Parts: sequence; structure tokens; C-alpha cells
Amino acid sequence: MFSQLLLTQVAIAAGVAVLATGLFLAPLGRLLDDQAMHQALAIAQTTAVQPQIARDLQSTLPSPQGPVQAEAEHIRKASKAEYVVVMNMRGVRWSHPDITQIGRVVSTDPRQALAGEEVMQIDSGTLGRSARGKVPLRDARGRIIGAVSVGIEYNSVRARLLHAIPGLFAYAGAALAIGALAAYLIARRVQRQTRDLAFSDISALLAEREAMLHGIREGVVALDRTGRVRLVNDEAQRLLGIGDEVVGQSLDEALGEGRTTDVLAGRVAGTDLLTVRGQRVLVANRMPTDDGGAVATLRDRTELEQLGRELDSTRGLIDALRAQDHEHANRMHTLLGLLELEMYDDAVEFVDEVVGDHRTTAEQVTEKIHDPLLAALLVGKATVAAERGVALWIADRTLLPDRLIDPRGLVTIVGNLVDNALDAVAGTRHARVEVELRAEERTAVLRVRDTGPGIPAERRELIFTDGWSTKQPPSHGKRGIGLSLVRRLAERHGGSARVGEAHGGGAEFTVVLPDALEAPGRTPEPPSEDPRHRVPAQEAPAEENLLPQTPVHFPGEETR
Repeated sequence: MFSQLLLTQVAIAAGVAVLATGLFLAPLGRLLDDQAMHQALAIAQTTAVQPQIARDLQSTLPSPQGPVQAEAEHIRKASKAEYVVVMNMRGVRWSHPDITQIGRVVSTDPRQALAGEEVMQIDSGTLGRSARGKVPLRDARGRIIGAVSVGIEYNSVRARLLHAIPGLFAYAGAALAIGALAAYLIARRVQRQTRDLAFSDISALLAEREAMLHGIREGVVALDRTGRVRLVNDEAQRLLGIGDEVVGQSLDEALGEGRTTDVLAGRVAGTDLLTVRGQRVLVANRMPTDDGGAVATLRDRTELEQLGRELDSTRGLIDALRAQDHEHANRMHTLLGLLELEMYDDAVEFVDEVVGDHRTTAEQVTEKIHDPLLAALLVGKATVAAERGVALWIADRTLLPDRLIDPRGLVTIVGNLVDNALDAVAGTRHARVEVELRAEERTAVLRVRDTGPGIPAERRELIFTDGWSTKQPPSHGKRGIGLSLVRRLAERHGGSARVGEAHGGGAEFTVVLPDALEAPGRTPEPPSEDPRHRVPAQEAPAEENLLPQTPVHFPGEETR
């Protein structure tokens, strides 16, 4: 690249120098011709105003020894003109450097000068090519009695032009030398910046970069020093739900306000920062570049987050089953003792009481919540809550018909809020979680209250931020995703999610979902999806799987 760039620039500088020299010489030649003609005209005018020449022209005959010839030769020698010719009205010469031409008619047409005009021209005559000036000759009363023609040798004009060429070439050579030096310095700088790569190497690197950026399964977003997007690969477009049109836009214009924008713009410091975009859980890292810009990478952790939450849910279920197994063993021992003591009526009453508790719980839920998915979820959560020493209540005002448009979305919201409430009250005295679900025409309203420590007013918006959590992170990754997804899911359905203080202390989460229920008598339709956050079905995991859900088990179901 260094040699090619240097030779190219030197060739350009040389071409420019030659062109500039040629463009300068052309008007210079015309300028010298014009100066010569003006000089000839000035000499002719000076000669014509001499009154003695006019009188001698009228009073003498053309002769080599005549006064007109003598005066004309004196002027010619003093002005260094090639000739000074004085003629009468018929064009007969009274003077000429070649005395043999005196008395003869001039070789060029004198009619313009004899008509009273002043003439400047380059023409050829008896003495060859010359720059000429012709003026009329007048007597004392102003009548035209002849003309004066003066010529400047054209070879002298050409000599002046040729004399100027070496100087011009010297200037052009100096300019070329400066241009070559500048080209060398520029080529050296480019060589350092391109690390001495050839053009073919740069082309190959560009092709490899394009293939790599658009082939890797990790999103890449490049920003310039002003924070505008200058590159976004295919995976980043898929993860962020954007297209090529964002190139050249700022992050706020391309993505809108939110944590994802703050992370990519560097307004949030740290590594492996967790953020949510649409239905996806992303891990972002940002690296500044030498030119003041930055490159951000994005990894899709949706499936990993799903597996980690399922692992947490499975561990919780195992703990609950272990506790159930312990309780079941105690009950079996009690039943065995009653049978060995032949207290059969007491044994029957004990079994009815145990089975009846579980049946009552399931019946209470299904009486108020007619959707089977939500009812099954809450029955399962009630079992887990009981094993953790927490009372899970269904509020008296709860009544939800089986007309949900997106029951799985509501299962996601309820399951996450109940899990958070159980975590908040676990280990406290008189721990209680209350769930209220009701329909207001086509709007579903959910409230989850707990008796935990509550949430300070200054943190009630912060808890819905991606990656923010007061809990210790699990072994599989980070926390701070659940509540963010709850709010995003609510807003996606045109609703809202907020938190306040419950009556008597603790936290109260309220989620409002407009148009969550079908009108009576209509067949439910799948929920509409915001096209900005739409993810291809073959790639996007189901949104409800982003949150942990406890497998549903009805205690005592086997005995029904």
C-alpha cells in the first residue's frame, strides 16, 4: 500500500504541476502578444502626432533621403521597433527600414487606418510576422492625409515567452518536490495506520469481518464517538428487534429509553450487565475503542435464565417434597398407632381430616378462580407455602371467570409475584400472603399482598429495573429479571404494574391488564403482540417459561 499510494500521489502531483504550467503558459503567450501590439500602437500614436511628419508627407516626395524617412528611422531606432512606415492615402510608403520599399504600396490592407480607425493585430508582411499598430495621420486641420504603421518583431515576443519557461518549470519542479514529500509523509502515516497491509489484505480482512460479524451468534453494536450506531450485526438486530435503518441514529432514537439503552451507551458501569429487551434476557458488555467510540456485545441468556429458574423451582419443590415426606411419615406413624390400639373410629376421623384439608384448599381456589391453569398454579403454591410455614390466602373478593385471552401470561405474572412474596415473608412470624384476582368487565386486576418488611417508597420504581434485586444471586447467574418481566408483560398488554404499601404493613403489588378477558359469548383469540417486540416462533422461547413455575400437584388427589 505504501508504494502504491506514494506513486499514485506523486503521479497526481506531477500531472497537476504540468497542467498548471500549461494553463499558465497559454495566457502568458496571449498576454505577451497583447503587450507587443499595445506597444506598437503606442509608438504609432506618438509618431502620428508629430506635426512635422504630416507637413513633410504633404510637401515632399517619397525618397530614401527624405525627411520623413529620416524621422521615421530615428523613431524606429529609439523605440527598438522592427519598422515605422508612414504612408499617404494611396498606401504608398514614405519610410521603411528597407529603402528599396520606399515609394511602393504597403503589403497589408491600410483601409481601416486610412478610414480613421486605430488597428492592433498580429500579421505577416514584407519583413515577416510582427505585432502591428496602425493609426491615421492627420494634418494641422485634422484631416486624414495618411497613416502610420509600426511593427514589433514577433520573434522577440516569442523569445520573451521562451525565456519565461525555465522559471515556470523551476516553480513547477519545486511544487512537485513539495508534493512528493507530502505524499511520502501521508503514505508513511497511512502505512502505520494500516499496519503495512496491502490493499488485497485489507479487502480480505473486510470480507472476513463481515462474515464474522454477521455469522456469529452474539450481538455486536458499534458506536462512534458521538454515541451514534455505526454497525449492528444480524444477531444484534434479532435480539434488539431493530433493523439496518438504525445505523446513523443515536441509541435513544434507535432503542428508546430504558436500561438496555443505558447499558449500551455506557451510562451503567460494570461487566456482564443484565437487561431485558422485549421477551429476551440479555447480557451486555461494553468496550471503549481508541477513536472515542465503543463496541457492545450482547448474549441471549433467555434459555439459560429459564433453565436456572426451573432449577431453582425444582430445588424448592424437592425441599417441599422432602418436608411432605417427613410429615407424611409422621401421619403414617400416627395412623399405625391408632390402628394398633384398635381405635378405628379415631383413625378414620384422622384420615378424613388430613384429606379434607387438602380437598378444601383445592375447592376454595377453584370456586373463585375458574381458569384451570391459574387454579392449578395457586393450589400448588399453597402446598409450597404451607411447607415453608406461610399461609397463602385467596381474598374474599376474588372471582375470575374462565374467559382469559392469555391465561399463560397471567400465570407468569401470578407465579412470579407469589414466589417473591413467599421469599419476602419466609421465616417471619405470622407469615401470610394474600392473592386477589378479579374481573372488572374485560379488565383483569391482580393484587398480591404480604406481611413482609415492605418496600421503601424510594425503591418502588427501582425494583422494576432490569438486574436490580435485594436477593443473593443464584448459582446459575443473576437476579433482577422477574419484576422487570412482570411490568413489561403488563405494559405489552396495555396495562400497568406498581407496588405500594399493604394495609397493616408489607408490600402490595397491583397489576392491571385491560382487555385481558373476552366478552361473554365470544371465542377467545390469541393475544396481539407488539410488532416491535415480536420474536420468530422458532427462535423465541415462550414468555411464561422465563419465570419459575412450580409443578402443580393436588394433595390427596389419589384418594378422590
